Amino acid sequence: MPRVAVVGGSIGGLTAGLLLRDLGCDVQIHERSRSELDARGAGIAVLDATIRYFRERSVVDPDTFCSRTGWIRYLWPDGSRRYQAEHPYRFSSWNAIYRELLRLFDPERYHLAREMTSFRQLAEGVEITFADGSHDRCDLLVAADGINSLTRETLFPAARSHYSGYVAYRGTVPEGDLRSETFDELRDAITYQVIRDSHILVYPIPGPGGTVQPGTRLSNYVWYRNVDAGEAFDRLLAGRDGQPRKVSVPPGSLADDAIEEFRATATRELAPAIAEVVTGAREPFVQAVYDIDVPAMTAGQVAILGDAAFAVRPHAAAGTAKAAADAWALADALDDAGGDVPAALKTWETTQLDLGRRLLERCREIGRRSQVDNRWDPSDPYLIFGLHEPGR
Repeated sequence: MPRVAVVGGSIGGLTAGLLLRDLGCDVQIHERSRSELDARGAGIAVLDATIRYFRERSVVDPDTFCSRTGWIRYLWPDGSRRYQAEHPYRFSSWNAIYRELLRLFDPERYHLAREMTSFRQLAEGVEITFADGSHDRCDLLVAADGINSLTRETLFPAARSHYSGYVAYRGTVPEGDLRSETFDELRDAITYQVIRDSHILVYPIPGPGGTVQPGTRLSNYVWYRNVDAGEAFDRLLAGRDGQPRKVSVPPGSLADDAIEEFRATATRELAPAIAEVVTGAREPFVQAVYDIDVPAMTAGQVAILGDAAFAVRPHAAAGTAKAAADAWALADALDDAGGDVPAALKTWETTQLDLGRRLLERCREIGRRSQVDNRWDPSDPYLIFGLHEPGR
């Protein structure tokens, strides 16, 4: 089996590293950060592909780091229930899944402070250069280097990110800080509210230390709000320190006037239970919502997966699932090809390009319904989370 270098040690990179290691490849993961990664508690919905490795290749029970809900619920501004349906979901935090995957990988093969600055294709394999001047050679380079992928920019410079026209305000509140009636309303549901040109969702995620017991978890919100590209967008992402940013403002860095504005809007327009979560978050943050697609996912001995290839809007809750699915498909293709990298990449690219393009368009359509056309129908099964299609 080939020698593999994975660039990017996040959830997608770790899943790829684990699967290729299990296949018998000599795998090294290179992460540019100097310390273990930290997404500051951001909540994510957990689809089957995201936790497939735990189920099939480990003794780790996903229920130890995932919360469960049984209902989809929509509220009117006065707090009354607009719509609800039974539907099971799992939720977790980015940090919880990352750390569980990291525990399963060989620590001596997970290298921090290894930022790739360039790579070049050789007659056989790839040579990688890192910021510290060191080099590595591999038979297969797996690029899991995220939305700002150097690999993608190098191979496909015309594949630019496209701003969607809206951002996601995010934050968490300990369930123990909520009023009892608010906790009762939110504890076992993903709870939505749709307002003009906007929508918000609230769901429980593991609390500090990974606890998933109701009452000890965090209530997590994601509120999509339109912000025109230009001065207003630049000012919002500059935060309180005035630093230019393109993608996100981290917790603790939002400008005071931005916080005051969206909390006042929450109090005025959102259902009381949802508004309590929004106004109670101590360190809200903002992430701009972008699309990215690529004309190809391979070049020579290089494979690009996850957000490095297709960055999709979060509305299908499939970003981490897509990265994991890319990794599983790559391992299967390499196994079927008997370790022949070019043959494996040819097969892999065909299926994963199709999956990425279909998911990208579905997420764009959901975004249009809520943020532009105001055609969001709570009972429409098209809105159910899923990687391959709604509900799957």
